[in-house]
Amino acid sequence: MSETPPPPPPPSTPATPAAPLSDSDARLYATLAHAGIIIIGFVAPLIIWLIGKERSRFVDEEAKEALNFSILIAIAYVVGWITSFLFIGFFILLAAWILTLVFCIQAAIKANKGESYRYPLNWRIIK
Repeated sequence: MSETPPPPPPPSTPATPAAPLSDSDARLYATLAHAGIIIIGFVAPLIIWLIGKERSRFVDEEAKEALNFSILIAIAYVVGWITSFLFIGFFILLAAWILTLVFCIQAAIKANKGESYRYPLNWRIIK
């Protein structure tokens, strides 16, 4: 019995770049990046940035801005929980929650119109 070696695998083809997003899709992605912070924190802008950063410059900029803000808010929540035994932590948590609601709604409205939004309080870690 003679065994023949298996045939070589087919040559791999390079991945084709994703198609660019239409203007309305880019605005939707950016809006979801900002509004998603209210619901699931930094996860929404992170996912949208990873999906859309190469498909739209607008999505790349807005999702990074939203991701940076959500990281700052996550830090504020951690500090608030740690200092909650001093009672001042509850004020930090309340302030972070109110800032998140106000700024994220403003940002989502701007992004839906196709305009860039810069959070007034932000720590731009991801450039």
